Amino acid sequence: MTDEELLSLLKDLESDRVERKSSGSDSDKIREAICAFANDLPNHRRPGVVFVGVDDAGRSTRIKVDDRLLLTLGNLRDDGNIQPIPSMVVERRELGGDVYVVVIVEPSRSPPVRYRGRTWIRTGPRRAVATPEEELRLTERRRSRDLPFDARPFSGARLEDLDLRYFEEEYLPQAIAADVLRANGRSREQRLASLRFSSPDAEPTALGLLITGHEPQGFLAGAYVQFTRFQGQHIENKIRDSKRLAGTLPEQLRRLDDLISLNISTPLELVPGTERVTRDYPQVAIQELVRNALMHRNYETSNAPVRIYWFDDRIEIYNPGGPYGQVTRQSFGSPGLTDYRNPHVAEAMRVLGYAQKFGVGIATAQRELRENGNPPAEFQVEETSIMTLLRRRP
Repeated sequence: MTDEELLSLLKDLESDRVERKSSGSDSDKIREAICAFANDLPNHRRPGVVFVGVDDAGRSTRIKVDDRLLLTLGNLRDDGNIQPIPSMVVERRELGGDVYVVVIVEPSRSPPVRYRGRTWIRTGPRRAVATPEEELRLTERRRSRDLPFDARPFSGARLEDLDLRYFEEEYLPQAIAADVLRANGRSREQRLASLRFSSPDAEPTALGLLITGHEPQGFLAGAYVQFTRFQGQHIENKIRDSKRLAGTLPEQLRRLDDLISLNISTPLELVPGTERVTRDYPQVAIQELVRNALMHRNYETSNAPVRIYWFDDRIEIYNPGGPYGQVTRQSFGSPGLTDYRNPHVAEAMRVLGYAQKFGVGIATAQRELRENGNPPAEFQVEETSIMTLLRRRP
């Protein structure tokens, strides 16, 4: 956190993200505060701060901040009394001309967090032991975070970030039968939640942003496709064409289909008495493999895009997502073996017509390549990425 952010919190006597302690002597109260900020019952999704060296009125107590005090406060989380162990940092900071110890506590991904068996929370000015209902809310929040990434609520997103007209008029009629839509009488928010486009608390999910977001890359920076056509067989050759395909996943898929079609060469093959159009690549094979990359990529922890490098003799498709679940580096590509890092993205692609049958994309691509006279696709499988290589028809 910056000095400006900390100073603003220090001066805000009403903030429920701040606890002030005159000294570091009351270790029990400081542990309770750490526990409360880790639980983040108000769901701020931002750190809470314990300032040591300031009284309740916001006045500095001018304590001596040395390595011993920093070590003592840093050890408060590691003695086994706070479980699960929270994520926090302890720092000496000079703010507004005075020196303080700041204990910055991140919201836990696995609430409830307990100190000596009690779940401490903070709402408004109070710190207290959670009621059974409040502890249930924390438990449900943890379960929601156990969902696949594409179905989790996305921090900082609001329903206004979704194209709700597209959802109602385009996606929903394809996803739900018309008679069911007429009969169930659900609100728009309930429909969004039922299809995993938002949480029950009306927070957009990664899926909602990818399929209907106004600006998905504002939340998922790497969720785009980088297409580069080279004039030659090497990456240092001159670039013939380069495009960044951003926007929603449906927009990217539509533009990809057009781009693939435009770049496939279809020379006229003259045979005595006949004329036959040939293709250097089968369009369906490229589509299947690119769609596989978009479906199975890692949207959670990678900001790298899907990359398509088109050379004169080959196409390379880079997927920033390695094998997942029951699929390993050794078993990748085995017939009938599949698993889904993004199961709800996969379902949305099926609804939109970009996936007809799950688990057969590679087999379909290999068949199309064989029938077109291309060598089979090759795969370089790493733990965090997959590169697919297509060689041009001889």
